[in-house]
Amino acid sequence: MSALSASRLLRTLVWPGWRSHSSKPAQNVQLSKSGNGFSFELTDEQKEFQATARKFALEEIIPVAAEYDRTGEYPVPLIKRAWELGLMNSHIPESCGGLGLGTFEACLITEELAYGCTGVQTAIEANSLGQMPVIIAGNEQQKKKYLGRMTEEPLMCAYCVTEPGAGSDVAGIRTRAERKGDEYVINGQKMWITNGGKANWYFLLARTDPDPRAPASKAFTGFIVEANSPGIQIGRKELNMGQRCSDTRGIVFEDVRVPKENVLIAEGAGFKIAMGAFDKTRPPHQAVAFLLAEMAMKVELARLGYQRAAWEVDAGRRNTFYASIAKAFAGDVANQVATDAVQIFGGNGFNTEYPVEKLMRDAKIYQIYEGTAQIQRVIIAREHLGKHKA
Repeated sequence: MSALSASRLLRTLVWPGWRSHSSKPAQNVQLSKSGNGFSFELTDEQKEFQATARKFALEEIIPVAAEYDRTGEYPVPLIKRAWELGLMNSHIPESCGGLGLGTFEACLITEELAYGCTGVQTAIEANSLGQMPVIIAGNEQQKKKYLGRMTEEPLMCAYCVTEPGAGSDVAGIRTRAERKGDEYVINGQKMWITNGGKANWYFLLARTDPDPRAPASKAFTGFIVEANSPGIQIGRKELNMGQRCSDTRGIVFEDVRVPKENVLIAEGAGFKIAMGAFDKTRPPHQAVAFLLAEMAMKVELARLGYQRAAWEVDAGRRNTFYASIAKAFAGDVANQVATDAVQIFGGNGFNTEYPVEKLMRDAKIYQIYEGTAQIQRVIIAREHLGKHKA
């Protein structure tokens, strides 16, 4: 097959308007008005968000995606533009000046942005992960202070949980926070933090119970930390295999003082908050599977996976089981079809002048961040067995 023919084939498969055997857009999963089951029709508002994100990806992201991949430069102009268009910070509630969109709408936007470049999409979407602990656990003062400022200008935030020796195993976190009067003093090191060097503030998970036998559900506390706090040292930008324009760094916290007002809920509640944030942000991060699709069946199933997980969130249900299925399945599919796409192009696929090798490099991280593919299977098995216990 010629490179041109392969390119046309892949464009047919990954074109965001292509859904199943029709030209209809990606569609919502909600109860139909007649009550006869699921409806896959988008609302007018959802179609508008999808169309805006698609136009932005086609006209502004795609023309510069290869250059950002080559240089690894942080895509500041694209981030500012996404903010202007209302394509960032979609979860921020209306009470804080945001749009207050559901997880499903966030998935629609994310899918279209990822079509342009998953690195750019990650830089933009990482805000949602950083914000989510504050959205689900912050008091009104914390929400208005830290979420409100992000609706006033295009600021970034970051989710500081992963450490050099504790990635998906959150219970292994060693960063310590010690109460001293009206403050906590934090010491430790975080690693692989997306937006680490660009964030205005961090959500930080640290151990407050020094007893190593303390259960994770009580040992950790969630903090909001100003990025310009004395004692914070930002590491070098990591040179990743893919998604190179995303800013990923290590961060050292040395005697960093955080006021007690910046504790989320209460001391010991951090682990539950961190896991709750993952449940709401894992579905949109895996919507990118469509971008890499060669095999339509897998892509459609991956899409249905994230839609079900998003629907569960918006319906007010605990979606840990479905979020992990969406994450694990779509991450694996992304890697499978990206590798197949390179194979279709033959030698050209291995050449950096063609875009498919970038897709393969970018896809790998989806089996690693926000919980590895292996951890997702542990969660799925645990949740499944729990539902069927006698």
